[in-house]
Parts: sequence; C-alpha cells; structure tokens
Amino acid sequence: MSEYRIAENMEVSLHFRLRLEDGTEVDSTFDKTPATFQVGDGNLPPGFERPIMGMAAGETGSFTVTPEHAFGQHNPQNVQTVARKSFDDEIEVGMVMSFAEPSGSELPGIIREIDERDVKVDFNHPLAGRTLTFEVEVLSVSPATTH
Repeated sequence: MSEYRIAENMEVSLHFRLRLEDGTEVDSTFDKTPATFQVGDGNLPPGFERPIMGMAAGETGSFTVTPEHAFGQHNPQNVQTVARKSFDDEIEVGMVMSFAEPSGSELPGIIREIDERDVKVDFNHPLAGRTLTFEVEVLSVSPATTH
C-alpha cells in the first residue's frame, strides 16, 4: 500500500495550532477534534495549504505564514462608520457582531469605537496584518471521495 502525501484534491485530517508572533495561541485543535478538509476546496487559505504540501500522515511541521498569505493586511477601507441608531442591542467596544450583506450572507464585524451618533465597525479578519506560526501534525491523507 502506498503512503499518500498531501496534494490537490486529497482529504487531510490534521491537528493544528496558530500562534501570534509573541507566542500567544489563537487557535488549536490539539485538545479537540482534528480539522478535516479537502486540499483546494477553499476551506483553508492557500498560504496554509502551500507549506503542508507533500507531507504524509505522522509528519509534523511548523511554518511562518505572513499576512499576505494568511488573512491579508489590515485594510482601513474595511472599517465602516454606521449610525448609532442602527443598533438596538447594547453594544460595547470589542464585541463581534454579525451584519447582513446585500447578497444575504452574514459578515462578522468588530465594534471599534462608539459615540452618541456613530459606531466604527471593523470588517477586517481579526488576524489581518498578523504574521502567524502554523504548527501541524498530519493524522491522515487519502484520496477525496466524491459524492
């Protein structure tokens, strides 16, 4: 039996940990269910898929992923001012809220500033502009099954 390696359209199950440059852990599956995905299906940004290409079950790695290859740079145009009266709930700086897009999908935004008239909402990804360390332990690699 051949040992499969991570490549386009393979199904991969792995544990991962994301850390900020200062070592702060922002996400991990090591203490819970592993992540399972099909390479190239869009669930994982390409900057996280690229470094694990060619790895096999049982292998581990630690990779630095720059903002350009992770969640992009922080874009000031993604910070919007919304009228305070548009919010019926009690809101606080730092809250993450869901906003409806014209397409009908939901977009998360972080409340950055509040005054009597306006609220500044940041629609950038919370990890935008951050260089991340991506640690992985590959658990299994197999051809993706099509339904």
